[in-house]
Amino acid sequence: MEKRVTFSSTTIGLLFAFPMLLLVFVFFYWPGGQALFWAFTLEQPWGGGNKWVGFQNFAHLLKDPIYWNSITRSLVFGAGSTAIAMGVALVLAVLTDREMKGHSAYRSIFVWPYAIAAPALGLAFRFILAPEAGLLSILNRVWPDIWNPALDGNDAMIAIIVAFSWKYIGYNFIFFLSALQGIPRSLIEAAAMDGSGPLRRVFDIQLPLLTPTLFFLLVINITESFQDSFGIVDIMTQGGPARATELMVYKIYFDGFKGLDYSGAAAQSIILMVLVILLTILQFRFIERRIHYK
Repeated sequence: MEKRVTFSSTTIGLLFAFPMLLLVFVFFYWPGGQALFWAFTLEQPWGGGNKWVGFQNFAHLLKDPIYWNSITRSLVFGAGSTAIAMGVALVLAVLTDREMKGHSAYRSIFVWPYAIAAPALGLAFRFILAPEAGLLSILNRVWPDIWNPALDGNDAMIAIIVAFSWKYIGYNFIFFLSALQGIPRSLIEAAAMDGSGPLRRVFDIQLPLLTPTLFFLLVINITESFQDSFGIVDIMTQGGPARATELMVYKIYFDGFKGLDYSGAAAQSIILMVLVILLTILQFRFIERRIHYK
């Protein structure tokens, strides 16, 4: 018979749970409550506390074309980075699953990028993609000024998308490889005996069986692209040039800590949270119904 740990006193159980509850309150509920308070109030000039202004901060943001541009850029960044990270990870996972030569080494190496902190990753790619000394400086020698993320907004956006995607390829690779290895080998072998080539087996057997994993990673990647991109943007471009890479999460930091507009930054954080929730709901509403778990 299985034995389970029980507490003779409710107090003892609460004491064990108290440290975790304290951490959740201090680092989640308390900052969230403060953000809500600042979003609906406005700090008085020269001190004097906060004045309740209702939805004034939100109305001001929604009338600002610069803020709408940051939303558009965030959507472009999320779509681009998700497509690259998931696409490359899927290809690598399929190749590794086929147990090609050196697959054991690839299985370990492909995971490493996810362990690198975003600021360190941004610093590395800032050097790698530098127009004057990086790997792409070769292009500038052949075609002058064809690549310059310091001056060209499109180049800067491509640079941060590539850097962010590179980090999450390792994360997606873990799930894709695990899902591929969960597919019964008998199905793959039966298809091979029927004359199906490698690509035909991928599209007809493996991809349909990977749809639950694909949907899960789609939700995670899009959510992370809106929340975890600050370190890379801050190190590589600082929102420039000319706000070309000023994503929503970076604009919250810039307006709050640089511009000292705490109320506006808090309102932006609420809008960002609502946008992520809406995107997640849309994915579950229109994509999840197409997923077959059995």
